[in-house]
Amino acid sequence: MTHTMSISITHHKPKLVIPAIETPRETKYLSEIDDQGSTRFQIPIIMFYKYNSSMKEKDPAKCIKDGLSKTLVFYYPLAGRLVEGPNRKLMVNCNGEGVLFVEADANVELEKLGDSIKPPCPYLDLLLHNVPDSDGIIGCPLLLVQVTRFSCGGFAVGLRLNHTMMDAYGLKMFLNALSELIQGASAPSILPVWQRDLLSARSSPCITCTHHEFDEQIESRIAWEFMEDKLTQQSFFFGNKEMEAIKNQVSSNCRSTKFELLVAFLWKCRTIALSLQPEEIVHLTYLINIRGKSLKLKLPSGYYGNAFITPAAVSKAGLLCSNPLSFAVELIKKLKDHANEEYIKSITDLVAIKGRPQLTKSWNFLVSDNRSVGFDEFDFGWGKPIFGGVPKAISFMSFGVPVKNRNERGILVAISLPPVAMKKFQDVVNKMTFKDMKELHIISRI
Repeated sequence: MTHTMSISITHHKPKLVIPAIETPRETKYLSEIDDQGSTRFQIPIIMFYKYNSSMKEKDPAKCIKDGLSKTLVFYYPLAGRLVEGPNRKLMVNCNGEGVLFVEADANVELEKLGDSIKPPCPYLDLLLHNVPDSDGIIGCPLLLVQVTRFSCGGFAVGLRLNHTMMDAYGLKMFLNALSELIQGASAPSILPVWQRDLLSARSSPCITCTHHEFDEQIESRIAWEFMEDKLTQQSFFFGNKEMEAIKNQVSSNCRSTKFELLVAFLWKCRTIALSLQPEEIVHLTYLINIRGKSLKLKLPSGYYGNAFITPAAVSKAGLLCSNPLSFAVELIKKLKDHANEEYIKSITDLVAIKGRPQLTKSWNFLVSDNRSVGFDEFDFGWGKPIFGGVPKAISFMSFGVPVKNRNERGILVAISLPPVAMKKFQDVVNKMTFKDMKELHIISRI
């Protein structure tokens, strides 16, 4: 268990970073996948870097600020502002106004923070300063970047991104470009491509598939919303031993990926912990990257917009909790099989027809697989970060991030639950999978 220490961070006056040269002044429409109601929020990312003696003459804040200016020449829509048109349709006013940049200094050595740099990070509000009037969706900066220098020479790079502009893979392209330009490249190795019309609604929109991700039971939604301001967070590490214990919960003929198995396990444990009535309907929203999913879509390699769908598995709570784990695994595999090209077209049309609904809050659970994004690999000249990823769970949304714990690589997932349910969740996980282990690997708690 990690204990939070008191630290002090001095924030310099925020600045706007604009493209290094004049960029096109135009209006660009977002796609329907960009413009879902559930993407209208700010997503945080934090990366921590150790001191590197070969870079002692370099100021990371200046290097990253200058690099941002160069990168925005290629990703110039990010320097604009969102405006809303008829039917709440979002578009970008590419006016070159700039992204927000904050320089900061901490009074502590990075290594003193220990595992608290991992989710859920208790210093998030200090490492990602919320500049007043900057966190809206319409008319606000689309990206905020904070570089915090630690007294040892290490530093943290915090980002807060308007999710409507890009997903994790789009941000990966942007950060790759930033890394390349900081280290001397004249242009990114993969040039960004807009082409949001590829994931926009058809001219005659038509909903042809079932979309449980938007099912809403009013009483269940109200019950969750009542809990939201009382949630606590705790992170759980799953290494080889943990995953082997979970694998032993299903039969040998139940074929699944490692992440499908983990998500099914977390969904079942979370549902048990919430102590719902057996007839309550619960949802598992499974985020699927559609890059390369359809040959007809042909999303180009430089496409940096949102390119994912969120089909949902549905079950009665009693069935999910009482059945073997393979029951949940098969529900997840079935919804992935149905996530075809027609499903993608149907969801884009639904977004346009139904006024951009949000994902259901009716006992919903979403886990995004961030293992292959590479937030722990971006090198701005100081080497790879010692941790990089989404620093917390957000309501019913959790993120699987790659970490090293006790010299073992694994996946860390922050879970957000009310305190009583959190204690039960921990007990259920321990009982179901860690009977022969002295302790469950709990990383942190706030």
